[in-house]
Amino acid sequence: MFSDRTNWKLTRNRLTETLEEVRSSGARVLDLTISNPTRAGLRYDNTQILQSLASPQSMDYDPQPKGLPGARAAVAEYYQAAHGIHNLDPDQLILTTSTSEGYSFVFRLLCNPGDELLVPKPSYPLFEFLADLEDVKLVPYPLIYDHGWQMDFPSLQQAVTERTRSIVVVHPNNPTGSFVQSHELESLNGLCREHALALVADEVFLDYAHGLAPRQSFAANSDVLTFTLSGVSKISALPQMKVAWIVTSGPAAVVQAAQSRLEVIADTYLSMNAPIQWATPTLLDQRKSIQQQLLTRVLANLKELDRQLAAQQACQRLDVEGGWYTVLRVPVTQTDEELAVALLRSKAVLVHPGHFYDFPSDGYLILSLITPEEDFAEGIGRLLELLVANC
Repeated sequence: MFSDRTNWKLTRNRLTETLEEVRSSGARVLDLTISNPTRAGLRYDNTQILQSLASPQSMDYDPQPKGLPGARAAVAEYYQAAHGIHNLDPDQLILTTSTSEGYSFVFRLLCNPGDELLVPKPSYPLFEFLADLEDVKLVPYPLIYDHGWQMDFPSLQQAVTERTRSIVVVHPNNPTGSFVQSHELESLNGLCREHALALVADEVFLDYAHGLAPRQSFAANSDVLTFTLSGVSKISALPQMKVAWIVTSGPAAVVQAAQSRLEVIADTYLSMNAPIQWATPTLLDQRKSIQQQLLTRVLANLKELDRQLAAQQACQRLDVEGGWYTVLRVPVTQTDEELAVALLRSKAVLVHPGHFYDFPSDGYLILSLITPEEDFAEGIGRLLELLVANC
């Protein structure tokens, strides 16, 4: 009765079942996986946000496939103010309700059924579902860790076939927190030119670099056809507002052709609603207060993590350059899932095992750095108690 593309394993995993059991027992779980910023104890300007949704202009229906001009102009202004991109034409932008929808549009634009996309490994487990729904095949290329994360270009080169249509990068990666370096971008552009491939860059965490220097956006990449995806879900920590976009850049002729086709795709769905589009300038402006709160917490939690790690030798954290997550390398005495379940049962601490993010082997746990600081400190203490006792 149902399509093959929806033949997913829908049973709950052991960690989810264990979490329900522990919570039903009345125990307070310290959640070190939190990804929802609206439940992370941040201070939002509720009045301004809610007022922005009440524009009288929302009562007029103005179907614009790319998105309302004012909303697209606000996004272009964000790139100028935050990332120094002064020549971004709002016509290079198409608004979507989410980066997931943006991926869907781009995959539909680039791929026939059975075509291939090169995606990083490890990475966030979203691509598999999107690929299934768009009838395309994912081919992973490895990120390797050697005094920091880096792209494995020999493996990337070998992964390219006649069915390859695009290379996907996540900048910074989730969960490794690693940025694409400038020399890596040069190599990516060369590989794309050689094989007539497009670049797809997910930049939802771009504004959360842990160092002082801002990182370059792929929206400024003019060497090859590039689609840059982002949105207010992370930029302004407003995932419920559903404002995202695709920026198309590259050689003028191919950009124009891509934009014309993307506009038809967007026109077919017309998914963006008017109140959100009129509110977009205000929602983007919220980043000025919310990002500092998040970065302060992220850096404080990293500092606390390093302080506690210094008192033991059971595990270490890997280098992280940006984003909301960090990776712990832990002793392999059991599978990562078994370790996460044991930690939940014995210490009431929730972490993600590495295999959730497609790590190639056991020995990795993923922690959220936007967890409230007191919970994070206590949770790390309990986690290390278990690890030291098992060593």
